[in-house]
Amino acid sequence: MAVYRVCVTTGPYLMAGTLDNISVTLVGTCGQSPKQLLDRLGRDFAPGSVQKYKVCCSTELGELLLLRLHKERYAFFPKDSWYCSCVRVTAPDGTCSHFPCYQWIEGYCTLELRPGTAKTICQDSLPLLLDHRTRELQGRQDCYRWKVYAPGFPGIIDVSSFEEMETDKKFALTKMTPRVDQGDRSLGMKLRGLLDRKGSWKKLDDIRNIFWCHKTVTSEYVTEHWCEDSFFGYQYLNGVNPVMLHCLSSLPSKLPVTNDMVAPLLGPNTCLQTELERGHIFLADYWILEEAPVHCLNGRPQYVAAPLCLLWLNPQGALVPLAIQLSQTPGPASPIFLPTDSYWDWLLAKTWVRNSEFLVHENNTHFLCTHLLCEAFAMATLRQLPLCHPVYKLLLPHTRYTLQVNTIARATLLNPEGLVDKVTSVGRQGLLYLISTALAHFTYTDFCLPDSVRARGVQAIPNYHYRDDGLRIWAAIESFVSEIVGYYYPSNMSVQQDSELQAWVREIFTHAFLRRESSGFPHRLCTPGELVKFLTAIIFNCSAQHAAVNSGQHDFGAWMPNTPSSMRQPPPQTKGTATLKSYLDTLPEVNITCNNLLLFWLVSQEPKDQRPLGTYPDEHFTEEAPRRSITAFQIRLAQISREIQERNKGLELPYAYLDPPLIENSVSI
Repeated sequence: MAVYRVCVTTGPYLMAGTLDNISVTLVGTCGQSPKQLLDRLGRDFAPGSVQKYKVCCSTELGELLLLRLHKERYAFFPKDSWYCSCVRVTAPDGTCSHFPCYQWIEGYCTLELRPGTAKTICQDSLPLLLDHRTRELQGRQDCYRWKVYAPGFPGIIDVSSFEEMETDKKFALTKMTPRVDQGDRSLGMKLRGLLDRKGSWKKLDDIRNIFWCHKTVTSEYVTEHWCEDSFFGYQYLNGVNPVMLHCLSSLPSKLPVTNDMVAPLLGPNTCLQTELERGHIFLADYWILEEAPVHCLNGRPQYVAAPLCLLWLNPQGALVPLAIQLSQTPGPASPIFLPTDSYWDWLLAKTWVRNSEFLVHENNTHFLCTHLLCEAFAMATLRQLPLCHPVYKLLLPHTRYTLQVNTIARATLLNPEGLVDKVTSVGRQGLLYLISTALAHFTYTDFCLPDSVRARGVQAIPNYHYRDDGLRIWAAIESFVSEIVGYYYPSNMSVQQDSELQAWVREIFTHAFLRRESSGFPHRLCTPGELVKFLTAIIFNCSAQHAAVNSGQHDFGAWMPNTPSSMRQPPPQTKGTATLKSYLDTLPEVNITCNNLLLFWLVSQEPKDQRPLGTYPDEHFTEEAPRRSITAFQIRLAQISREIQERNKGLELPYAYLDPPLIENSVSI
């Protein structure tokens, strides 16, 4: 008689337990055990419980290959869900096998688990295990199907509502608190009559009344400094859209700025050509907005500009705006606005740029480049990599909640008459246009932070905290990924022969980047180095990049004139006409402002069960080498955090969006 000791851990989450019957079958190289009910005196499988059982076999089973969990009806009780964390089996000779699960098991079914040792398909030779890989992926592909949301969009999961998904109960419960809080804020505004009030703000100070609570150090700073040129430039470096700047060696013909125009700002000791040669002139080009469709809000047409904003890195190390043209076509009807113009002319020009920033950031930098692309990565990972695959184990924590939150966003924010239609000058149709156009121009260089920094020529700008913190985090991720890849892929051949890995990268190229060769994204991986770079970029964009472009939205947008979501008057075609009244009549109306603040607040709330970057409580990797790599990764992130916090002590406005403890592992909000 051979006795196997089975230890079953149920997740510690609300409603994670089950009253269903749970049985187990052990499958080894020398046979399999009888199906045995796991039953002890008292309740089994309560949330957070660790239950131990004995499974008796007539002979030893050899090396354990599979563990089958059977979930069946108990008496008259209705079926329920069970979150199984893991199962550990100790053989008669003392050998311990760890079977990671970490998933909800719905209804009555049999789930097959493999030991936690990660293996590529090339490392499996037994027909039983190869068949298991095939059946697991077929089941996942039946469950997670691709769908085209709109032409030119990355592929999405084929569901129309959150309820259609294999619901993650923990996700649903942790999302309730932010939604209730949002309702409280909405009610508070309604009691003041703000959500129902149309028309212009009477004065700028009245806007303070809509964010009397939930103030932050940054939101207060923005309120005080939003109209200053130095803060305008600062936001290109450390605001929520820190990826727009390109260094210029010469001016584009569509922006005919002359030295005489900017000489008063540059001073007597230099000139525009000299500053271009020194690499001190930068451009933010909003070309993508030139043909964006416009929308109506409160029954009134809105307006969009496609500005060109020229900035200068001055001798004090501050980035300041030098000239603004509000269209892509120069001419008498498109004047170049300058800091020497009247106060209201210059402030209005800067505000038009900030509106363009809002549109490009929300639609492209934020929603496309993190949410939608990370959903495609999650889909390909679930569809093409079995649970035992090392890349699946590596990426799974960085896909947590992404499918759920995107599905909710499409149903509540992006649907016709949703918040996007209620607050933005381009509406949902503009969103569709901007995302498809941006994806058609998006490249692998844009996706990889070190490459992007070099390509944009922004290596030497001082006080660019997003760049500095991001590069350190990129390097930490890259070091971690290099160790994992090096352990499982010792040669070029091991990468090239992994058919599951190649199917995974091909599916990403097909559904995320629509087979566009000019994008530079790989559709085949040939070396461990190529795999390391691709995985590093995916993890960085699912975690750090999303934090950088998402977490500060309320901070920088709560003061509406700094980030207006719409503009009610056309861009000015002459100088000298702007006044306080015309400025207020151009900004969003009162109710639009309030709805936009609700949007900012909602999308800035992380789930209550956060898992910061590098935190992996679900132990998918069981071998010592990858576990040591995880520990080393966590140590390196902790050192980066200490350096950021020490740096921030000396800053007038701390930059903490890329402090590792504040970065969520995945796109989860």
